[in-house]
Amino acid sequence: MARNKVTVIGAGHVGATTAQRIAEAGLADVVLVDIVEGLPQGKGLDLAEAAPVVGHDGRIVGTNDYAETAGSDIVVVTSGLARQPGMSRDDLMAKNAGIVESVVKAAVAVSPDSILIIVTNPLDAMCHVAMRASGFPRERVIGMAGVLDSARFRTFIAMELGVSVDDTHAFVLGGHGDTMVPLPRYSTVAGIPITELMTPERIAALCERTANGGAEIVALLKTGSAYYAPAAATAEMVEAILLDRKRVLPCAVLLEGEFGVDGLFVGVPVVLGSGGMERVVEISLTDEERAAFEHSAEAVRGLVEKLSA
Repeated sequence: MARNKVTVIGAGHVGATTAQRIAEAGLADVVLVDIVEGLPQGKGLDLAEAAPVVGHDGRIVGTNDYAETAGSDIVVVTSGLARQPGMSRDDLMAKNAGIVESVVKAAVAVSPDSILIIVTNPLDAMCHVAMRASGFPRERVIGMAGVLDSARFRTFIAMELGVSVDDTHAFVLGGHGDTMVPLPRYSTVAGIPITELMTPERIAALCERTANGGAEIVALLKTGSAYYAPAAATAEMVEAILLDRKRVLPCAVLLEGEFGVDGLFVGVPVVLGSGGMERVVEISLTDEERAAFEHSAEAVRGLVEKLSA
């Protein structure tokens, strides 16, 4: 039986680590693509040579030619410029929009039935670019944001309470940026809402740290941005789709009236399966939560309007 095939566009830290996680989990054969000659080939070969030690038989290749990506089940887009210290996600938009449009057109030309997972920042705006460039329905264009943001929130909850991350669950909705909306009411430890385990002040501090999670890492690294956690979050989405697991995960999808938003990619809970985004899971929000969500959606709208200007 033929293996699944995943193309990862962009052989930088995020792309290469994503390829590694997908291959080592035995999910699919992986094609790593980059515009820089030799870079994807070298990283692909290095990853392939790790296979006997790690113990998987997946095929990993690197290329500059999209012909080798033909027939991919999933295309992960990580290519673009990384955020530098002092640079907001918004600053990246104009340059990365051109990159995303180009690579998506090249990829879908040879993989017209694929599902796109967008990782490039600013994430919400790049999803709009990818959808226009591909012509795909909304079910097959999905942004990796909420899984990462929720993982960060879960990490901080576990650190705060001294518990296993396995017992933490968290939801972060909205845009992938400073206006994201962590939801403490829906965030739990072994089913217990964190609102019963922490003071409002500590919860507020963790929410703020989550919203600034990427910037905190950029400031520490000084010459780069996060890649281990983004790669892990992306691989979780790939697994949910390829194995048709029907996972309920927060992802950026095009809303068509859900949560009172129409025509914008915003992070919400969705069911991920073999069809991609199979449905949006609407949850009730308090007036305060809804106001924060709408504020986040308006921030995304502002980005999209800049793209169209």
